[in-house]
Amino acid sequence: DGGRRFGGYGVRTAVQNVKGPIAAALIGTELTSQSELDQRLIEVDGSPDKRRLGANALLGVSLAAARAIASLEGVPLYQSISEAPRFLPVPQLNLINGGLHASNDLDFQEFMIVPIGASSFMHAMEIGTEVNLALADILRTKFGKAALNTGDEGGFAPPIDDPEEALGCLHQAVADAGYVEICAYGLDCAATNLYDRDEHVYAIGERLLGREDLIDFYCRLAADYGIVTIEDPLHEDDFAGFAELNARTGDAVQIVGDDLLVTNVDRVAQSVETGAANALLWKVNQVGTLSEALDAAELARQNGYSLVVSERSGETEDTIIADLAVGLGAGQIKAGAPVRGERTAKYNRLLTIEEELGIAARYAGHDFRRPFLS
Repeated sequence: DGGRRFGGYGVRTAVQNVKGPIAAALIGTELTSQSELDQRLIEVDGSPDKRRLGANALLGVSLAAARAIASLEGVPLYQSISEAPRFLPVPQLNLINGGLHASNDLDFQEFMIVPIGASSFMHAMEIGTEVNLALADILRTKFGKAALNTGDEGGFAPPIDDPEEALGCLHQAVADAGYVEICAYGLDCAATNLYDRDEHVYAIGERLLGREDLIDFYCRLAADYGIVTIEDPLHEDDFAGFAELNARTGDAVQIVGDDLLVTNVDRVAQSVETGAANALLWKVNQVGTLSEALDAAELARQNGYSLVVSERSGETEDTIIADLAVGLGAGQIKAGAPVRGERTAKYNRLLTIEEELGIAARYAGHDFRRPFLS
């Protein structure tokens, strides 16, 4: 809610908006679909960016309605969302944290392993856990116990300031755990936080890099460290820079728009027109209702984009993104490191879904970018 209460993180105003104007507009009305309900929510708020009632309130009601619809239908939420083939997503496991989400000097925000060679989602989580434990041993030996402190998404926050050193530690952990042939790697650079808009340069450690130098750096990292996905490599309005990197890497690397696209149909359309990205980071909270988020996913998919269903740094133990990832057939999910309840809740829900589906479950694996075409 902002303000002083809970340091700005209270939600009393959001709750009052649900119990007050939203309830008054919905209770007693007959709505025949998720999209009709979400449109009513948009009309009740009435502002172009949902500022009046807030996305916390609107999204909570939108997702509660989705769960209610699934309950009325007597099916799991992932089945209510779509009848698409049931792919269990490949997890992008964020094992080293930096940027604004950690208390170290590592500029990039997330360093991830991507177990594309796993045989199932259960196998992927076994791999992620074993690599994380191997990484803990490496960091403890190299930097001492303080290196095992964690960032917002549960990844370690060691005293590293060089992204290549962080990637080297990940590679060593994967090798020590015995999964060299199974794991690929990913970055979330959150580059807007590194960009000086006056000088038009990015601060990476002690270096100041212009757009071209930074793109060259990403291309080298991708080649040297087996990186298959890079999120927000440039600042959030640099569609031209994204397009240049996308053209340079071709289909070899997934260029993911988070801050660039914000799960917004108009920005996805702009990205399609300019060739800026080839993947959408899909966060329902960014747009405020489930229907709008589904519209963004559909537009992205129609234009050959891959989908990465994502959590937030300030997560709860709610598991709904697990069902949404399977319902969308997204092929990928970001839920953080395989530690702490707000992270493992999502992974445990996916394990349950995999068990429920039995032989119908398909792990996206090497087809993580476009499993629906496999």
